Amino acid sequence: MTLSVEAREQFLAEPHIGALSVVERPDRAPLVVPIWYQYTPGGELWIRTAPNSRKARAIASAGRFSLMVQRTAPTVRYVSVEGPATEPQPSTEVQAVEMAARYLPADKVAGFVEFERTQLGEHMVIALRPEHWLSADMGSF
Repeated sequence: MTLSVEAREQFLAEPHIGALSVVERPDRAPLVVPIWYQYTPGGELWIRTAPNSRKARAIASAGRFSLMVQRTAPTVRYVSVEGPATEPQPSTEVQAVEMAARYLPADKVAGFVEFERTQLGEHMVIALRPEHWLSADMGSF
């Protein structure tokens, strides 16, 4: 059963690991990678990535991407959203902390943000303006 607008937006706002998909090359299947994301119902979804990552280059070239999230308990449910990407912006410390806090226990956030800053380098934020949605709740099995 398709989810209502409110249900799909609320589900997407939960901290699932997303599967980002973007056309990287016309002669290959889309690049699909797991990723942390942030979303507030009614707004834009955003990700953080290194400026020269494969996904950043592919998004810049394609101008759009998709993100799918799912769960298997207590019901089988998924939401997929696709749309144009906004112009990448440098990521701020506030965004780094916000994203880490979404996925990690509170006592691990500062350490992760420091690791990311010192070991992984600069990050940027790319937002997606949701245009097309797919969603379903198939109940429990």
